[in-house]
Amino acid sequence: MRLLAPTPVFTALASIFAFSASAFAAPIATLDRDGAFVSIEAYGPNVVHVTIAVDKAEVLKGPGYGILPKNSDNSAFRHTGGNRQTDVFTSSAMTVRVNPAPPPSVPTQGQKYFAPSLAPVGLQVLNAKGEQIVSMNGWEMSPQTVNTEKTFQVGASFSVARDEHYYGMGQNQESLGQLDLRGRVLDCKHWYDAPAGESVCVPFMVSSKGYGIVWDNPSVTRFVAGVNGRTSFQSNVGERVSFFIITGSTPEEIYSGYARVTGKTPIPPKSAFGLIQSKARYDSQQELMRVAKTYREKKYPLDVMVLDWFYWTRMGQMDIDPAQFPDPKGMNKQLHDMGMESIISIWPRYETSGRYFNELDAKGYLLKDKDGKTVDGLPFRSDRTGGLIDPTNPAARKWFWEKARDNILSQGFDYPWLDETEPDLVPSGFFYSIGSGDRYHNLFPLLHVEGVAENMRAWKPNKRVLILSRAAYLGSQRTGALFWSSDIHPTWEALARQVPTGLNMTASGIAYWGNDIGGWQNLPRESSAVKPPLLDPSDARDVVGNYHDYPELLTRWFQYGTFMPTLRLHGERKAAEIWAFGKQAEAVMARFDTLRYQLIPYIYSQAKFTHDTGAPFMRPLWMDFANDPNVANIGTQYMFGPAFLVAPVTEQGQTEKDVYLPAGADWYNFWTNEKLSGGRWVKVAAPIDQIPVFVKAGSIVPIGAEVQSTATKQAIAGINVYPGKNGEFRLYDDDGVSYDYEKGKSTVTVLKWDDAAGKLSGGGSAKVTVIGK
Repeated sequence: MRLLAPTPVFTALASIFAFSASAFAAPIATLDRDGAFVSIEAYGPNVVHVTIAVDKAEVLKGPGYGILPKNSDNSAFRHTGGNRQTDVFTSSAMTVRVNPAPPPSVPTQGQKYFAPSLAPVGLQVLNAKGEQIVSMNGWEMSPQTVNTEKTFQVGASFSVARDEHYYGMGQNQESLGQLDLRGRVLDCKHWYDAPAGESVCVPFMVSSKGYGIVWDNPSVTRFVAGVNGRTSFQSNVGERVSFFIITGSTPEEIYSGYARVTGKTPIPPKSAFGLIQSKARYDSQQELMRVAKTYREKKYPLDVMVLDWFYWTRMGQMDIDPAQFPDPKGMNKQLHDMGMESIISIWPRYETSGRYFNELDAKGYLLKDKDGKTVDGLPFRSDRTGGLIDPTNPAARKWFWEKARDNILSQGFDYPWLDETEPDLVPSGFFYSIGSGDRYHNLFPLLHVEGVAENMRAWKPNKRVLILSRAAYLGSQRTGALFWSSDIHPTWEALARQVPTGLNMTASGIAYWGNDIGGWQNLPRESSAVKPPLLDPSDARDVVGNYHDYPELLTRWFQYGTFMPTLRLHGERKAAEIWAFGKQAEAVMARFDTLRYQLIPYIYSQAKFTHDTGAPFMRPLWMDFANDPNVANIGTQYMFGPAFLVAPVTEQGQTEKDVYLPAGADWYNFWTNEKLSGGRWVKVAAPIDQIPVFVKAGSIVPIGAEVQSTATKQAIAGINVYPGKNGEFRLYDDDGVSYDYEKGKSTVTVLKWDDAAGKLSGGGSAKVTVIGK
């Protein structure tokens, strides 16, 4: 990598952080490498934070936004070396070696013109076994001016192993099936208009070699994954290189390290795991209640009704139109009496003619241009108007929360939907209160959502926070948010893209990810199906028009959603409910809705697992089958908890699918109970009322009793055991609403299967079904 001569660091707006440097623990050591300063600090035995800069003050500032400096802990490490020798930092979990400065030498003729002006810095990382797993081979600080600031392009490059694979880096929807990022170049940035679907930057990469890298820079960052023997991060704005290396022999060890660095994932309220019904949009209180009552009349389980945008009188008015919703308090009481909760969309944008714009403008609470004038919409987005709240300003965050609470949430709504958190009003070229939108391009969703989350908990300290959010950043998992893949198209192609997209997003430490079941955008006027639809659309023409295969698409999407962390119907359609797409589609979706609720005890137990370990429970196959090289690039199927292997159907007219069963386990077809050996591809029947689902031998799956919502205490109706190997399942439960679980007020029932004895212990009086017996 060519390294250009640094210029003096621009200080006016360049490096403002949420905490002062004095708030951070001192690093283990700060090394001088002939004018390049290297700081090493730890966050426990398997996490090291590396900072490199030409200005010593920069490496001592501590980490950036999203990182929890209070969790810094150097106690596990010892430091040896120095005095122009290799500096070695060792714990029980990892070793980091920082190369000594090279001896002085006379530059060659070529070096006089092309050699880097920065002092070289190299380091190696070894795992607990003493095996080198990655090395940093170069770093960059190249001077440039961005959005009126004299700053640097900063970066670092790392080694690549021959058989190394890369995952994570947030939400990128370019892939139709491949999961491995190796060979790809990603621009890690929030980009609503990305051609394949919105991209979201969570700069956390996990390698198949047993380590992860957290890149600590919120500006637009280019990630090069194993191209020409180099893996690199390169950020557009910065005065230093800052990253964390996390090691682990299991995914759980890596993700627990990530949780120490950026925050634990809370357990959402139990209602988040039931069906969430939304539409863009319910036009009136009467319509919303009609939908809710129809669910109860049909006895289709439902937990949450969502009120999307334009319930207000004007964008940014932060009110509820009394003509459309004359009694929101009464509406929410009715929902609560029916065992349902509510989510309402609250936008951070303010029209110039609205009642709050002048106040926000005068107080400096909105995104500004270089002349200090509030940005009103974007010229290249003619449908956009209004100023964007500035969540980097604590006073603006407080103002937004108080108006959201007093004007909207106080009307009985349970949770907010914080839309436009990427945001649509791209901050590049503009300014927040803390600095340029280029420097902090990816920061909006963390600060905006966390500001609301913290205030919600203070407002109702024993009611769990739940927020629907359209984007994320490092640490966003700690806010109690559910994330989704934005305004995707209602097409088979978009459905196919969701599977690998979600698996790399969850691999980025964002466990609670989902998508709009059925796609959000308007339905195409015509079908592009080349096969006869598998479901009859004739009794849904008023909704689907001539999109003949849409009931089939929606049904396949709903089946996939049944095995996602959240199941939420949504879309800009005349109707979006289970019964609106024909009797045949309704019957299949109703069956899967029932299945979803039967699996809630199993799913809720996985929420506890994620809370404890940081690891996702919707996870790519490589996490559980690291010894099977065939799974490294499979992004079309995944594990849902420890038991279920799910292979969504994403092609129109498809009635069978090739599915890979990983080696190291036997597998049961969930629908037929047929037992198959792993380590091979199999062709699986996929009629319209099934998608391929397998259960790993040795699994224990609790089955919940039928309930209409999680507001009803759900008994365990039975326990299914899939023999062939000893197994254990920790069945977790709590009140599903409060934070008492943080105080240990919960129950854990340990179920154990002794395969040789054919006996399950811990099941109490629940009916036990041993599959295949």
